Amino acid sequence: MSRNPEKIAYKHGEKTRSYKDLVERMDKISSALLANLKEEKGHVAIVASNSIEYMEIVLGSSQAGIPIATINPKLSANEIVAICNDSEAMILFVDETSSKFLSESEFSTVQKIVTINDELEDWISRSKPIADRPIVMEWDVFTIPYTSGTTGQPKGVLVPHRSRILTLFGMAVEYGCYSPDDRFLAIAPMCHGAGMIFSLAPIFFGGYAEIMDQFDPERILTTFVDENISGFFGVPTHFHGILALEKAVLEKGSKHQLKTIISNAAALPQQIKEQLVDQFGDGLLHETYGSTEGGIISNLRPDDQLRKQQCVGQAFPCTEIKILNDSGKNCEADEVGELFSTSPYLFNGYWKRSEETKEALNDGWLTVGDMARQDEEGYLYIVDRKKDMVISGGINVYPREVEEVLFKHPNVSDAAVIGIPDEKWGEAIKAYIVTTSSSEGNAEEIRSFCEQEISKIKVPKIIEFINEIPRNAGGKVLKTELRKNHDE
Repeated sequence: MSRNPEKIAYKHGEKTRSYKDLVERMDKISSALLANLKEEKGHVAIVASNSIEYMEIVLGSSQAGIPIATINPKLSANEIVAICNDSEAMILFVDETSSKFLSESEFSTVQKIVTINDELEDWISRSKPIADRPIVMEWDVFTIPYTSGTTGQPKGVLVPHRSRILTLFGMAVEYGCYSPDDRFLAIAPMCHGAGMIFSLAPIFFGGYAEIMDQFDPERILTTFVDENISGFFGVPTHFHGILALEKAVLEKGSKHQLKTIISNAAALPQQIKEQLVDQFGDGLLHETYGSTEGGIISNLRPDDQLRKQQCVGQAFPCTEIKILNDSGKNCEADEVGELFSTSPYLFNGYWKRSEETKEALNDGWLTVGDMARQDEEGYLYIVDRKKDMVISGGINVYPREVEEVLFKHPNVSDAAVIGIPDEKWGEAIKAYIVTTSSSEGNAEEIRSFCEQEISKIKVPKIIEFINEIPRNAGGKVLKTELRKNHDE
């Protein structure tokens, strides 16, 4: 801020925020949080779509030393309440839409709900800038994003300040689009780890970020050109939507000044990679692999995009990778095993889940259950997910959670859920269902039932009714057989 306090840091629609105003508002949010929580060592939470205020709240919480749970506003009300209760949030920030959505909800720990653009502004107008900032240590928790566990129960990922600060420096080295002169377009949801870090990085290094809260592919192309955007992060679903635009619209977008395009959250199909290179040019596209727990683990740089097929690159700066077989020994080149990584970016563990933390972290090495291989040059390829996780539109979905909802339906006696390839979403959710009656099942009625229990992204897009779910002698569902059945 001291270099150029009047420089615009963020823009969202017609709203802008200078560095001077951004810092002043962060200070006042910190002061208000400390005054409301007083001596209590509580957490806060936020349920909202992307906005400048979102980042101000996160940063204000951060410098006050108060961890903040970043909750997906697309979850159901029951899911949001469960996460707020689990995180022991005492103050909840909500935007107008979420405020109405949660108006009838009852929370166990939340003592105050602050509506953005209403009560938040009152807070800021009445609060003085923070006088004595608490000392925040590097291993203190910065944010608590939630991710579903193997049982379908959400888990709070304790992300330390150390992880995010060092990740930012690694990004500056790797991507080359985070200088004071760079201009970034931030559209990924800030409730997710990647959306948060890619929205924060431009400001951390004194640049500019334009925020969008809705995915509009034509508007994105227009913004690239009109705002001289130099960097952009998206998930495969975003790129699919952009490339589906009419040729005349795509041609207008060819006048861009982009230096860097980054893809993450799900595998980017090779065909889409090639189309992106054709549309935006060589030397721009990066495909990054990582996890909320481990941060950025690897990156495939532009020069390798067409040379290394279906690859996620080499280890991110300051990161080590190893792939172990079932015996715990290092795999040979091109041998598939479980992926482990270690770096300065690792999480502290799962909130209140010591056993799950022990499963994920072993002597400083992290695994999230991904199966992978490395070629002779050390390039990494993700083969499968050991825990059957499905990634649809960049969102992690665990089949068990969906199955539990299906089992609640009165006409479902058995069910199994898998992910199937989908050109637009990366993966789509498919449910195999055995009905309780001899009558045929109603797929639309079952989908409607699911939407009352879980967020829409988790509702099966395809439902197939079968006579029996294949299981082994121990009763475990043979999902490999279901995948073969779909492929046939």
